[in-house]
Amino acid sequence: MLAYFRLLLLPFTPLYAFIVFLRNKMYDYGVLKSTKFDFPVICVGNLVVGGAGKTPVTEYLVRLLANYKVAILSRGYGRQTQGFILADEFATAQTIGDEPLQYYSKFKQVTVAVCEDRVKGIEMLRKTHEVILLDDAFQHRKLNAGFNILLFEFEKLKTPQFLLPAGNLREPFLGYQRAHAILVTKSPEQLQANEKATIAQKFDLKIDQELFFSSINYGALTQLFSNQMRDDFKDHDVFLLTGIANPKPLLHHLSKVCKVVAHLEYPDHHQFTLKNIQNLVYQFNRHAASKKIIVTTEKDSQRLIGEKFKDLLLFLPIYYLPIEITLATEEKFHFDKKILDYVTSNKRIG
Repeated sequence: MLAYFRLLLLPFTPLYAFIVFLRNKMYDYGVLKSTKFDFPVICVGNLVVGGAGKTPVTEYLVRLLANYKVAILSRGYGRQTQGFILADEFATAQTIGDEPLQYYSKFKQVTVAVCEDRVKGIEMLRKTHEVILLDDAFQHRKLNAGFNILLFEFEKLKTPQFLLPAGNLREPFLGYQRAHAILVTKSPEQLQANEKATIAQKFDLKIDQELFFSSINYGALTQLFSNQMRDDFKDHDVFLLTGIANPKPLLHHLSKVCKVVAHLEYPDHHQFTLKNIQNLVYQFNRHAASKKIIVTTEKDSQRLIGEKFKDLLLFLPIYYLPIEITLATEEKFHFDKKILDYVTSNKRIG
């Protein structure tokens, strides 16, 4: 129903397109100032509103760049604070956002910070770090990142997409021309050559651009409070709780290994309320199955931990499902090399 309503907004799309086109050209021609730094700054972004897999790609880069002093800088979408904030042991999803909290929880060797103004944020971090990773800053044209990785979801590339407000594109598709690497995410594990060729035809790549494909690798279910892992849930009934942009790949994965009896679906970055969680607990408790668990995403889990819901969830079998990206062996070699070559050739001397 919502999709049909948004089509009514199609007459406003040309106005939006003109505004975005004019803004981008003003940055391209130097009318508006864009700051570039003299050390490695890598941006992970996309053209579409909502998730394209930026979080697992950022985590992939953290692991790839383990030999460098890395900082992750995010806007901190959904936080209830403003300005520059460094993540610490007191951070919550409300103070820094769910994705930065996830980074902070997983990578203790990495600095995690949030700031709406990415240039200001980098200025605060540059003296003590060798590489800055920017989560979702491709449209932040005030900053000219040294290396842009642009993400596209495999399935969404197969259908026509419209600009806002009728569709979900933040800017015209040709915005991919600013990227140094294009990564197609959530691709099938067994991707055929003809499928790759069909996707590749959508891009007119420059000589310094490359196209890569990645798929999702699901980890072991991890208990929300104890972090204990399990993989023996194939004969369980699952209650799925999500507040992400596109839960379809997760649903597809779970459908192969268990039975999802209820899906409590909320918008991306939804701040769960007491009523939301009480409803989940009520549905779970009244379900007759003897083998049943609650599953959520790792990102959503960041908004469930803490004291607010602890009394309701502490003694329930509630787990989150971590994900990572994987690339085919040959593509992984070229993708990693492209990133590492950029960092090595642009690192500060002295």
